[in-house]
Amino acid sequence: MEQSDKSNKALIWVVVAVLVVAVGAFLFFANVDDDEEEAVEQQDTEQVVDEAPVGPTENIVEIAAGSPDFTTLVAALQAADLVDTLAGEGPFTVFAPTDAAFDAALADLGITAEELLASDNLADILTYHVIAGEFLAADVVELDGQEVTTVNGQTVTISVTDEGVRVNGILVTTTDIQATNGVIHVIDGVLLPEDQ
Repeated sequence: MEQSDKSNKALIWVVVAVLVVAVGAFLFFANVDDDEEEAVEQQDTEQVVDEAPVGPTENIVEIAAGSPDFTTLVAALQAADLVDTLAGEGPFTVFAPTDAAFDAALADLGITAEELLASDNLADILTYHVIAGEFLAADVVELDGQEVTTVNGQTVTISVTDEGVRVNGILVTTTDIQATNGVIHVIDGVLLPEDQ
């Protein structure tokens, strides 16, 4: 009988020890799972932050200066003392001719780039490419058939054709290059005011 009591006590202690180990293991693994869940949640949060859309970080002049396609435009802005204006608060919509567009225009006009940059009416030509306000491609399409006043004071005519949007007949080749102070649409020609 005494032997039986000792066996029972030993058995109870074994059961208690097993329960303590089991509870300890449960708590340990529950804590590990919580840590893993927190790590996954933190990773998900970091991914959401990484994937958040980032707005434009450069102004119109900075974007143009950073592109190999707008060297003539940037030189013209500098020569006409318009850099600070187009780097200003805006917003502006700029129809930006590429270097190829300037080359074609210079050939048509029979002048050199140096003559253009020294021209008294360079600022008038450049501001004829700028509209006050931000007009994305979807907004420009809505202006089909309308005349829009430029910063120059003269108007340009917007038309929508099968090929795309045209400004005074010149095709817009790239749209919606967004800047901190407006938007750039690339055109394949140079817009010339009426008195040019």
